[in-house]
Amino acid sequence: MSVQATARITAAPDGRGSIALPVLESDGPLALRRTRSAAAGRARVTVVGAMSAPLGGDRLAVEVRAEAGARLTVDSAAATVALPGAAQDAGPASYDIRIEAGPGAEVRWLPEQLVCAHRSALTMTTRAELAPTARLVLREEQVLGRHGEPTGTLTTRLTVHRAGRPLLDQQLAYGPGASGGWDGPAVLGGHRAVGQLLVVDPAYEEEPVPPASLGPTAVLTPLTGPGVLVTALAPDARLLRGLLDEALERLSPR
Repeated sequence: MSVQATARITAAPDGRGSIALPVLESDGPLALRRTRSAAAGRARVTVVGAMSAPLGGDRLAVEVRAEAGARLTVDSAAATVALPGAAQDAGPASYDIRIEAGPGAEVRWLPEQLVCAHRSALTMTTRAELAPTARLVLREEQVLGRHGEPTGTLTTRLTVHRAGRPLLDQQLAYGPGASGGWDGPAVLGGHRAVGQLLVVDPAYEEEPVPPASLGPTAVLTPLTGPGVLVTALAPDARLLRGLLDEALERLSPR
C-alpha cells in the first residue's frame, strides 16, 4: 500500500533574538526533529526517515515556511533512497519540496543525497517562493544507482520565483524512460553523481557574481536576477559533496 504524507515546518522570530518553530509537524516516514544549530539566531530542523520511503506509488511532501526575519536550516540525518514498490503497477513515487521565505528571511535547504536505486521511479519537484529581500541556499544531490547497480528512473524539477517573478525553472531526467542521451558525453558523460547548488541573495544585485569554471566537471552560472547556480558532476557522492562545499564556501559572505 502506498503512503501519502506531508511534513510541515514554520519558523518565526520569537522576539528575544531566537527563532521559534510554531509549526513542526511530522507525518508518516517524515519525522522532523529540532536539532542544535551552529549559528546563533538560527533554527535547525533535521528530517529523520522513520521508515523506508519513497517507494513506488508513495506521495511525500515537505512544506517549509520562514516568516519575515526568520533564519532556518533544514537538513537530513541520512540519504534518501528511492526504492521500487512491491506492487508492479504502483507507478512512480513523488517527493515534493515547497519552500516559502518572507521579507528578510533566509532558508538553507541542505539535505543528504537522494539515491535512485535500480528499478525505482521517482518524480521530485522543488518549488520556492521568495520575497524580494529573502535569501535561499539550496543544495540538491542525486546518486544514480547504489554501488554496482544501474540507476532507476528519476525526474526532477526545480522552480524558483522571487517577488512573484520566475528566477529559475529547470527540469532534468535520468534513467530508463528518459530521453536518449542522458548518459552521453553531452550530459553526464558516464558520471553517476550529479548535483546543484542554488544561492539567491539580494546582495548580488549590487555585486553580481561572474561565471566561472570550478574544475572539469563543475560550473558557476549567474542567473538573470540575484542568484547563482552551480552545477556539478562526479564519479561518486563524496567527490560531489566536495565540489559543492567548495562552491558554497566561495559564495558565502566574508
